[in-house]
Amino acid sequence: MSAPLTIGAIAASHITGLVLAGGRGTRMGGVDKGLQELHGKPLAQHVLERLAPQVCTLAINANRSQLRYAAFGYPIWHDLSPDFPGPLAGLQAGLAHCGTPFLASAPCDSPLIPYDLVARLADELVASGADAAFAVTGKADKKQRHPVCSLLRKSAQASLDAFLAAGERKMGLWFASLNCVEVDFPDEHAFRNINTGLELQQLEQEQ
Repeated sequence: MSAPLTIGAIAASHITGLVLAGGRGTRMGGVDKGLQELHGKPLAQHVLERLAPQVCTLAINANRSQLRYAAFGYPIWHDLSPDFPGPLAGLQAGLAHCGTPFLASAPCDSPLIPYDLVARLADELVASGADAAFAVTGKADKKQRHPVCSLLRKSAQASLDAFLAAGERKMGLWFASLNCVEVDFPDEHAFRNINTGLELQQLEQEQ
C-alpha cells in the first residue's frame, strides 16, 4: 500500500484550500476581480489551478457572481456576515465550513502563487507548533506580509469568530493575536496582487 500524500509536514487529506474572492473590487472599479481575465482565463482560475495540487479539496469564498464561480466546479462559501467585511470574513467562512484540521488560503487576485506555498507553510507551522503560518517576502524595511496566503488550524475558528463579533476587521491585528509563524519566500513576484485594470494589463504584457 502506498503512503498517503503529504503536503510538507501535513497529510494532504487534512488540508482544505480556499480561494478568497469575496471582495468588492473597489480599486478595479467595482468589478469582480476574480473573474477578470489574464491570458484568456479568469484570475481565480489561475489561482485554483495552482492551489489544487497542494490540498485535498477546494472551495471558493464569493459573495456575488456565485453561479459563475460555481462553474469552476467547487463549493461556494459566502461570508457569514453581510456588507463585505473583508478577507477575514472569507477565512471565517472557510474555517466554519471546512471538514479538515487545516485551511490553506490564497486570494483570487494573485495568479502567480507558488506551487510549494502550502508545503512550506505546513513545514513551518508544524515545526513551530503554531496556530497559523503566512507568507512574507522581502527583507528589513522592504518586508511585505501576505496574511491572505496562509495556513490555519481549524481550531483558530473560535478566536476569529470572537474577533469579528467585536467589530474588528484588520487581518494583521488578528494574526498578531495568534501563535503565528511568518514564512519567508524568495520570489516577491509570485505574490503579486492585481488590484487595478492597469496592473492586469501590465502583467499580461510581461508574461
